[in-house]
Amino acid sequence: MSAILEPPVRGEYERPLVPYTGAVASTPQRRPFAIVRQSPWLRRAMLLAALALLWESAARWQGNDLLLPTFLQTAQALVAGMMSGELPRSVGNSLIVLLQGYALGIVLAFLLTSLAVSTRIGCELLETLTAMFNPLPAIALLPLALLWFGLGRGSLIFVIVHSVLWPLALNTYAGFRAVPETLRMAGRNYGLSGVRLVLQVLIPAALPAIISGIKVGWAFAWRTLIAAELVFGAASGKGGLGWYIFQNRNELYTDKVFAGLALVILTGLLVENGVFRTLERVTVQRWGMQRQR
Repeated sequence: MSAILEPPVRGEYERPLVPYTGAVASTPQRRPFAIVRQSPWLRRAMLLAALALLWESAARWQGNDLLLPTFLQTAQALVAGMMSGELPRSVGNSLIVLLQGYALGIVLAFLLTSLAVSTRIGCELLETLTAMFNPLPAIALLPLALLWFGLGRGSLIFVIVHSVLWPLALNTYAGFRAVPETLRMAGRNYGLSGVRLVLQVLIPAALPAIISGIKVGWAFAWRTLIAAELVFGAASGKGGLGWYIFQNRNELYTDKVFAGLALVILTGLLVENGVFRTLERVTVQRWGMQRQR
C-alpha cells in the first residue's frame, strides 16, 4: 500500500547547451493604446484637443464671431493679451486679492473648528453658523459689501472670506469628528489637551479632509472673485481678470472675453495640478492616508 502512495522517481537528464550566436533579443515595442492607457497627461491632452476641435467646428458652423469666436481666434487673443502684458497684469491683481481673502478665510475656519472640537459651546456655535451662512451665496452679499466697504479691495476680500470660511470649516470639522477615539485617548495619555491635542493629533489625522476643504474653498474663492470683479470693477484702481472680461464684453470683443474665460480655467488647472496635487503627494499619499491615482 505504501509503494502505491509513493510518487514515482523521475529520472535524471541533461539539456544540451545551445551555442551563442551573438544575437540580441529585441525588446517588444509598446503598443500605442498601451502608451495612452498608462499616461494620464496624454489622455487629458487628447481630451482637450477633442474639445478644441468640437469648439472650432461649432463656431464655424454657427458663423457669427460676435456670438461665438472660433478656438483659433480665442487662442490668438489669448496670446496677444499675454504678450502685451494686459492679461498677466489682470491675473496678478486678482491673485493678490484672492490670496489675502483666502488666507484670512483659512485662519478663521481653523479657529472656529479648533474651538468646536475643544468646547461644547464652540461646537454648537460652529453648527449654528454653518447652518445659517453656508447656504447663503456670496453673490447675495454684494450689496452689503458695497454698503460696508465701498468699491475697493475690502469688498472683494469680504465676499472671498465668506465663500472660503464655511465649506472649509465644515470639511475640517467633519475630518476632526472622524478621527478614531483611540488616537484621541493616546494623545490624552501623553498629556495633550486643547490646542496641543488639535495641532499634534487631530490635524495630522484629519489632513485628507482638511486638504479637500482647502481645495473646495479655493474653487469657491476663485469663482466668487471673478463674479465680484464683474460688479465691483477695479479694486484700488487696479482691474482684475473679472474686470478685463466685463470691459471687453462692453466693447464687444468677444474673442477677448473668451480668452479671459480660458485664462480663468487655465489658472484653476494650474493651481489644482501644481499646488494641491503636490501637497497631497508629499503629505497624505506619502503617509499612506490616501490612495494614489
